[in-house]
Amino acid sequence: MEILVGYDGSNSAKDALALAKKHAGAFGAEVTVIASLTGGSVTHAVEVEHATEDLEWAKTFIEEDGIPCKTKLLVRGMTPGEDLVDYADEKGIDEIVIGIKRRSKVGKLLFGSNAQYVILKAPCPVVTVK
Repeated sequence: MEILVGYDGSNSAKDALALAKKHAGAFGAEVTVIASLTGGSVTHAVEVEHATEDLEWAKTFIEEDGIPCKTKLLVRGMTPGEDLVDYADEKGIDEIVIGIKRRSKVGKLLFGSNAQYVILKAPCPVVTVK
């Protein structure tokens, strides 16, 4: 079994990571932690460095309990939601765990919602953490 976590270093992402760690321990699963950046002229070297540091911390957090963990930094020109769904589809992921932030309906309309995209399009069960 493989559990995928969308990780951006936020508090809700850390909560999602902690839940994925519990699930992996209970089911004997491996965890893959993904950070997604848009790429092109939109992404700067500082963002890549920060995302890499966040992924290293996440890997250490998961592995401290003996749970196998992989990390991936995806810079493929997609939104984070699209990256997570495509990766899950490509790799046959069994469960996705993501942190969510409360947004108004107008906020979702104007800015979109990566979490909403993942929930609606994922090829596997999605667990959300507030």
